[in-house]
Amino acid sequence: MSGAASQASSRLAWLAPLLISILGASILGSYSQGTTDNVLYSKGKELYDTYIQRPFLGRIQAPLQTHCYDSIKTLDAENPHARCFTVSGHRFDRILPDLEANEIIGHRESYENDTNVHFHEGHVIPGLWDGHGHLLQYGEFLHSVNIFGAKTPSELRERVREYLRTNPESGDKDNWIRGVGWDQNILGHMPTAEDLADPVLEGLYVMIDRVDVHCTLVSKAILDLLPDEFPDIPGGEVVREPGMGVFCDNAMDMVYDLWPQPNEARKTEFVKSAMKDLNRFGIVGVHDAGVNSAGLDLFKKLTKTPDWTVRVYAMAECTAGHNHFCADEVSKVSFQETGDLLAVQSIKLFADGALGSWGSAMIEPYSDRPDASGSLLASASALTDISKSWAKAGYQVSIHAIGDLANRVAIDALEEALKVACPDQPTAECQKTRRFRIEHAQVIHPDDQQRMHSIGIIPSIQPTHATSDMAYAEKRLGRKRTAESAYRMRSVLGLNPVLGSDFPVEPPDPFRGIYAATTRKSPNTGKNADGGEGKGWHDGEALTLEEALLGFTRAPAAAAVGGGLEAGVIKGGGLADWVVLDRSLGEYDAEDLRSMRVEETWVGGRAAYRRGGL
Repeated sequence: MSGAASQASSRLAWLAPLLISILGASILGSYSQGTTDNVLYSKGKELYDTYIQRPFLGRIQAPLQTHCYDSIKTLDAENPHARCFTVSGHRFDRILPDLEANEIIGHRESYENDTNVHFHEGHVIPGLWDGHGHLLQYGEFLHSVNIFGAKTPSELRERVREYLRTNPESGDKDNWIRGVGWDQNILGHMPTAEDLADPVLEGLYVMIDRVDVHCTLVSKAILDLLPDEFPDIPGGEVVREPGMGVFCDNAMDMVYDLWPQPNEARKTEFVKSAMKDLNRFGIVGVHDAGVNSAGLDLFKKLTKTPDWTVRVYAMAECTAGHNHFCADEVSKVSFQETGDLLAVQSIKLFADGALGSWGSAMIEPYSDRPDASGSLLASASALTDISKSWAKAGYQVSIHAIGDLANRVAIDALEEALKVACPDQPTAECQKTRRFRIEHAQVIHPDDQQRMHSIGIIPSIQPTHATSDMAYAEKRLGRKRTAESAYRMRSVLGLNPVLGSDFPVEPPDPFRGIYAATTRKSPNTGKNADGGEGKGWHDGEALTLEEALLGFTRAPAAAAVGGGLEAGVIKGGGLADWVVLDRSLGEYDAEDLRSMRVEETWVGGRAAYRRGGL
């Protein structure tokens, strides 16, 4: 068929329903005037509305949009590659067969005046998801002091002073200076309040979280608000050496309870900034790993605005803090209720702290601190009880666990919770629908790796955590424990691991995560743990490019519960989310992934980001 004939045929296809609808209305109008049989008339009108009027009006309101590109990688096994697809509303309608796509592309000039057919340059992959991030906190980070990489206390202070120069209203008791990113491994010592002592900062309220957000450093003005003596905090630590100023894990609560929380307008600004930035990296969806009821209420409001451009699968947290049961304050929300923009089906619990601050709970003591083995943030029995309560209430249970003891306790808790969720089913069968998860799953004893496989527990992994920690991980864990238990990826591939970044702990760029997963090298430097260019750190755990891409697309979609979400794939009926690159993904050298730039990001059939501006 020629291009002109094809275009004419397309127009006739649109004209036919119009003619039928006019004819049907005319017949029904005449019939209604001349009959007394109301039952027959009602039936005729029902058929007319169902099969002629409503479908026709629906097409008028949302005509099919056809998009053609240089190449399309669909991640759909039945149609892995394409050139064109159609979009209806916010979902893909269908993938065009090669013959049909070539016909359209070959007669491009015939569609110059057709506003429903679009020809683009570039190469398409499905929209990317981050399987573990923190939306509100990332927005706050974008509006706070960035301490990542600061090598000395003087550099830390200079960054705070620089922030103060552009935000002079910050620092009083009602508007603390916030920041994130310090690391005692880089600074050379655990920082103290004295490290924030500076004439410019004198008397100011400064609170800066550690890189993993499991410790916070405060200035003297905040210390003065606290008691002179601190009791021991179960599941937390008040760091006293080399001086006061740092609070870790559960001990952070006493500081956070004093912090003047940003108001709703400020939080709205944070969310908008975060979404805009995430779209820049090709992110169309995120599993938000911990949102309290106030945050969820804000999210529900914002889904009704055009600024909401990232789909959010939220893990709820109780206002009272970690590891509580608060089903009365958390209500379930499905993607269908919010136009596929927001779901609340999961709860986030915590087993331990972080490795970098010796807070992750270990079976054996740390190799570099034989006197310490971390601590559980809740006892094993308490974590099991709370997991069972949430499972009984119908929620997906997701547990933060980093150390091997924490992972063992988390697996125990999830196994018992599955028995409550499905008392008449084997746990592995129950897990297929309940999809319980372990967030981070960083150090898992080989015995417990086998248990995860037998049950089917989903690991949620951040590949850049491995490459950020590799400089000190073996020193902290020892060679044997690192080689057998730490930062598994290939070893747990059969569990369809969800990949993410844990932003703002790590940058949200998924291509940096893909680089780390496929090379086991630092996306910051391109180097391995020894600072060299040889093979990556424990590269036997590396993934292929395709496996890593699935971890940032189809795996997060599969790990979400609540129904109706067809994401991370380009296929008929799927969410119309895609990312445009300047080359097909397979053409990029591994090193190119470190600095890749997305050309466009589309969410729900609409462009959310375009390099150079929309």
